[in-house]
Amino acid sequence: VQLQAYGGGLVQAGGSLRLSCAASGRTFSTYDMGWFRQAPGKEREFVTAITWNGDSTYSADSVKGRFTISRDNAKNTVYLQMNSLKPEDTAVYYCAADRRLITKATMTWHTIDYWGQGTQVTVSS
Repeated sequence: VQLQAYGGGLVQAGGSLRLSCAASGRTFSTYDMGWFRQAPGKEREFVTAITWNGDSTYSADSVKGRFTISRDNAKNTVYLQMNSLKPEDTAVYYCAADRRLITKATMTWHTIDYWGQGTQVTVSS
C-alpha cells in the first residue's frame, strides 16, 4: 500500500482544514487507517483512526470534538476534517495504514506497516 497525504497549509487559529490521504492498491478497504502528527522537537503522536469498514473511530483527547476522520473505500481515500484549529495543532501530519492500526496506535505506532510522506499544517495565532 502506498499512501499520499495532501491538503496541509497555513491557517489562522479557529480555522479549518481538510486533509486527504489517497492509497494505492486493491486492498485499501481491508486496512484500518489513521492520522498521526509530529511537531518540531516532539515524538510522533496518535491523532485519530478509523476501522477498515468505517464502523468505529478513535481520537486523542486533544482533538476530540474538533477533528473528524472518515473514509471512502470506493475512492481509496481517508480524510481528516480539522475544525477549531489551535496553534498547538501545528505539526507534520502523516496518514498510516495497518490491519492492526487500532491496536498499535498509541504504544507501538512505530511498528505500523505503511506511512504517507506527511503534510505540513501550520496554525497561526
